[in-house]
Amino acid sequence: MKILRPFPVVVLALALALTGCRKDAESPRPEAETTADVKRPEAVEPARIAVQHILVAFKGSIPEDTVIRTREEAQKLALELFGRARAGEDFDALVKQFTDDEYPGIYRMANAGVDPDAAVKEYSRTRMVKSFGDVSFGLEVGGIGLAVYDPAASKYGWHIIKRLE
Repeated sequence: MKILRPFPVVVLALALALTGCRKDAESPRPEAETTADVKRPEAVEPARIAVQHILVAFKGSIPEDTVIRTREEAQKLALELFGRARAGEDFDALVKQFTDDEYPGIYRMANAGVDPDAAVKEYSRTRMVKSFGDVSFGLEVGGIGLAVYDPAASKYGWHIIKRLE
């Protein structure tokens, strides 16, 4: 009597499907939580921060017609710039050369529930793109994080963010 053993194949297929390791799945997206610069979850977020960022957009993600790169090209560039910034390259120089936002790309933000200080042109975290705020408030001063493109949470493209204050 021959015994069929489909169980391991079924388990492997299910595991691959659940983890996104299918042939058609996108490559893993580096989240800020994978960087050493991000605070531990139990840390208390600050009331106010200042960050500088590089926006890497793609055609159609922002209103300006000057951005012509594809989404794939933008992702590749964002990951390259993130690596360069993490390796210690001059962040301000990277912003100046590569951002699709206005230079110097510095934003002051008040955390949710904290009134923004108009005297220093501070924005409420809730007015910013969700991923931008989440990554920014999760960084230590001097830390660098990446908010990956997501149509709902980071609709303008990839943000490489450095916390200044």
